[in-house]
Amino acid sequence: MTNASITSWVERIRAGEVRAMARAISAIEDGTSESVELLKALFPFSGKAHVIGITGAPGAGKSTLVDYLAREYRKQEPPRTVGIVAVDPTSPYTGGAILGDRIRMQAHYADTGIYIRSMATRGFLGGLARTTADVTTALDASGKDLVLIETVGVGQDEVDIVRLADCTIVMLVPGMGDDVQSIKAGIMEIADIFVINKSDRDGADRVEKEIRAMQSLAARADDWTPGIVRTVASEGKGVPELAAAIAAFYAYLEQRGLRLKRKEENWRERLIEMLREALLRRVMREKLGEARIAEYAAEIAAHRRDPYTLVDDIVREFGQ
Repeated sequence: MTNASITSWVERIRAGEVRAMARAISAIEDGTSESVELLKALFPFSGKAHVIGITGAPGAGKSTLVDYLAREYRKQEPPRTVGIVAVDPTSPYTGGAILGDRIRMQAHYADTGIYIRSMATRGFLGGLARTTADVTTALDASGKDLVLIETVGVGQDEVDIVRLADCTIVMLVPGMGDDVQSIKAGIMEIADIFVINKSDRDGADRVEKEIRAMQSLAARADDWTPGIVRTVASEGKGVPELAAAIAAFYAYLEQRGLRLKRKEENWRERLIEMLREALLRRVMREKLGEARIAEYAAEIAAHRRDPYTLVDDIVREFGQ
């Protein structure tokens, strides 16, 4: 694809053309060669959107909350534009997303200020798809004020969102095992805001008390104490309060000069991941290939070679 074609594509994305954005995201997900050139061209326009991650166990009501939160931002004056990335489990049969954007948040389809995209994890762990960060960059560059990322809901290990989002919301639900025993590892530590959804159920007070008890035992480097917001997302209750809590967190980051620092930390992790993927692709393309990998695997399985020496040899040969 020529530079002129890329430039034209970027202009159409920046102008809000839905088809141009859909094509861009498909190219990014498929890892086409043109997607790299497109991302290079889009990146200078990114960095302005507020990226908000919503994570929590399956069934916590993440999709419903994202739906109503988008509505809340569209009601503000002036209305704020929103990009939504919904990361869904991968179908074992088609490789696509089990829940597509065609069946979620359908009330927004007439609203040109909202763009919704479902992404399949395609086996990628950590709650996000491999290309979620690049899709977020594209939505950011398109001029969206906010990008809401709904993670797949894999539980305690779902912490990758913190390396992408400016603000991470952890959703808990009374009566679903979201107590200290199930939430103490990892996922509790990434929350900038806690949401107790379905808070009209019995047990909401207990969940809030347990969160506050855990907060008293842990200190954050930024000295922020995550707020706790109760919602009944299916009725839109508590959503304005959540939007206010998100605004308060952003104000805190700006006041302390922490937003840029957080982005620097996130990019450090992302750069390492990008380098890892790029180097692996190059090693596979130039030095190995599937046939040689299969041959090495057979030799290792039969104990004719040890994997540690083999990896050292491959890295040494590649470095030369």
